[in-house]
Amino acid sequence: MTNVIAHRGASDAAPENTVEAFRLAAELGADWVELDARLSADGVVVVHHDAHLPDGRLLVDLTLDEMPDSVPSLAEALEACDGMGVNIEVKNLPDDPDYDADHAVVDAVAGLAQAYLGPERTLISSFNMDSVDRMHRVDPSLPCAWLLFQMTDPTSVVERAVAHEMAAIHPFDNLVDAALVRRAHDAGLAVNVWTVDDPDRLAALVEMGVDGICTNVPDVLRAIVDG
Repeated sequence: MTNVIAHRGASDAAPENTVEAFRLAAELGADWVELDARLSADGVVVVHHDAHLPDGRLLVDLTLDEMPDSVPSLAEALEACDGMGVNIEVKNLPDDPDYDADHAVVDAVAGLAQAYLGPERTLISSFNMDSVDRMHRVDPSLPCAWLLFQMTDPTSVVERAVAHEMAAIHPFDNLVDAALVRRAHDAGLAVNVWTVDDPDRLAALVEMGVDGICTNVPDVLRAIVDG
């Protein structure tokens, strides 16, 4: 059955990546929550998509106490996701203004994921394969996924994901068709698609047998999966 993954929480009905959005996701029937992890100046993992706050300040330049109340620590977020699985996206691309070549955010995320979730309720994802490889070294028990925005050769993508010991691939919606799903499943990889809100497309992806769909409207997907 396809998992309902609430994208940054129930972000169509509440501010994204907030405790409110995570709690609402559970109420709306999400199986999993997807959220974004970055480091603060004092080494605390915080949940925020962009490297900057809306006012332009860089998160990595601020301590947790200097963050707006709307930006939770990862620990607070995981507490709010009680009962659900959590896909923690590690934000650490070389072009990011807060990029850290040592991947310290990965080390911090690993400890929190084990403390609050355990491997069964954790999925670590990143566009940066180096971050995923680092997670494998830090804690091989935590399953990982490779995020994909572009794909020229599905076969090589699947082969690379297998070579790097991924549990899943996370392709952008327009990359996904039934052939990719079959190819990934044949290789032992789950397929979790992002980010889809259109009911017809949600239904088509469920019919293809994808393992999870990241959506801003978890209640809509819940009704489709259950129906």
